Amino acid sequence: MKKIVIYLLALTLTGCLWSCDDDKPSGHSIFDTTVGPENEFEEWLLYNYVYPYNIEVKYKMEDIEADMKYTLAPAMPDKCIALSKVIKYLWLEAYDEVAGLTFTRTYTPRVIHMIGSGAYNTNNTVVLGTAEGGLKITLYKVNDIDPEHVTAAQLNDAYLKTMHHEFAHILHQTKNYSTEYQNITGKDYIGDDWSSNSQTEALARSKGFISRYARYSADEDFVEMISIFVTRDQDAWEAMLEASNTVAEGNKETGKALLEQKFEIVKDYLKNSWGIDIYELRSVVQRRGNSLGQLDLTQI
Repeated sequence: MKKIVIYLLALTLTGCLWSCDDDKPSGHSIFDTTVGPENEFEEWLLYNYVYPYNIEVKYKMEDIEADMKYTLAPAMPDKCIALSKVIKYLWLEAYDEVAGLTFTRTYTPRVIHMIGSGAYNTNNTVVLGTAEGGLKITLYKVNDIDPEHVTAAQLNDAYLKTMHHEFAHILHQTKNYSTEYQNITGKDYIGDDWSSNSQTEALARSKGFISRYARYSADEDFVEMISIFVTRDQDAWEAMLEASNTVAEGNKETGKALLEQKFEIVKDYLKNSWGIDIYELRSVVQRRGNSLGQLDLTQI
C-alpha cells in the first residue's frame, strides 16, 4: 500500500512539473513595459529636473503622496508648468550659482509634489509646504499662481519662501546648527499656540522672532530666519529689524538685539557647514527675482 501511494505521488509531481513547463510565457508581454514622458511638459521635466538634479516633479494627484487628513484638490497643469519654471530659475539655479550643481543635486529633495489647494487646519492656519526626511517637498495652493501676472514678491510669499524654508530643514537635519541658537530665546517657544490671536507679529518681533511661526520651535525659528532673509532685500530686512527694536515684557534685550544674535549663528552655520555666504545667496535670489519678467511662464 505504501508503495502505491509513493508511486502515485511521484506521478502527480511529474504531471505538475510538466504542466508548469507548458505555462511558461512566450513572446512579448501584453502590457506596455516602456516608460517615458506622456506629454511635452513631462519631457521638459525630464531634461530640466530628472537628468540634472534627479528630482521627480509629481503634479498629478496621488492619494498615497498626499496627507489624508486634508481635503485637497489636484493642481492644474498650466499652473504646474509655471511653478516648475519658477522653482528651477529662482531656487535650484540660485543654489547652483552659489554652491555648485553637485551641492544642489546632492541635497535637494528627490520629489517635489504639487497640490492645487491649500491644506487647511482647524486652528485657521494653512500649510504652504512640508518636507519629509529630506526626500520630498510638498507645495500647496499651486492653483493660486497666475502665470501671466506674476511678480517675485508674490512668488516669495506663496512658494519660494516655502522652498527655502523646507530646504533649510533638509540642511540642518543633515548637519545640525549650534545649540546656542535655541538658548537665545528658548523660554519664548510656544508650539501650536503661535497661531492664537494674542500672539501677534509685533509681539513675536519684540521677543526676538522674525515671524509669528518662528515661535513654534527652535528648528522652525532657524529656517524662518534663512528663508525670510534671502527672499527680502536689505531695506525690507532692516525694516523688520527696526520694527523689532522694542523690549518685550520679561525680557532684558530688544527683539532687534536678539534677532541679530540669531542671525550671526545662521550666517556662520551656512558658511562653516556648507560654504554658503548668505549675503551672496540673497543677492543671487534677488537678482533672479528682478529678472523674472524674462521668463515665459505660460508655455514650455
